[in-house]
Amino acid sequence: MGRKETTTKEDLMSVLNLLENAGITYWIDGGWGVDILAGKQTRPHRDIDINFDAQYTDKLLNLLLEYGYEVDTDWKPVRVELYSEKYGYLDIHPFVLNEDGTSKQAGLEGGWYEFDKDLFSNAVFEGKIVPCISLKGQKLFHSGYELRDKDRHDISVLESIEK
Repeated sequence: MGRKETTTKEDLMSVLNLLENAGITYWIDGGWGVDILAGKQTRPHRDIDINFDAQYTDKLLNLLLEYGYEVDTDWKPVRVELYSEKYGYLDIHPFVLNEDGTSKQAGLEGGWYEFDKDLFSNAVFEGKIVPCISLKGQKLFHSGYELRDKDRHDISVLESIEK
C-alpha cells in the first residue's frame, strides 16, 4: 500500500486539537495556512505546515511520536517532516520567539531568518479561530523561489483575500 499523499480537513482539525490540548504555541503555514486565511479549503494538500515556539520542540516531537507519527526527514533545527499512515505528512518548523513579538528561524546553511511580529495572525476556519501566518507572511513565504502550480494557486487565493 502506498503512502497517504493528502491531508484532509479532518486531519488538520485533529492536529489542531492535539496542539491546543498540549498548550503549544503554533501557527499554521503553507497551503493549509492560505486556506485558513480564505476560510475554506481551496485545493488538496500533501502536508500540514506548522510553525511553532521552538521551546516546545522536544514536547511536540514526543507528542507526535505518541500520536503515531514517525520522523521522515530530520533537518533540525530548521524543520522536521513526519508521516503517519492515519494522518499523512506534517512539516514542523521551530521558531525562536523574542519578547518584542519578532521571531527567527534557523536557515539551512546556518544563520537565521528574522521576522516581524506582523507575520503571525489568526483566522476563522470551520467555526474555530486558528493561529496562522498572516497575509503579509504568506506572501513573503510564497516568494524568492521557482513557483509551482500549487504556489500560483495559493497566490491567487491570497490576492482574492486582499481585495
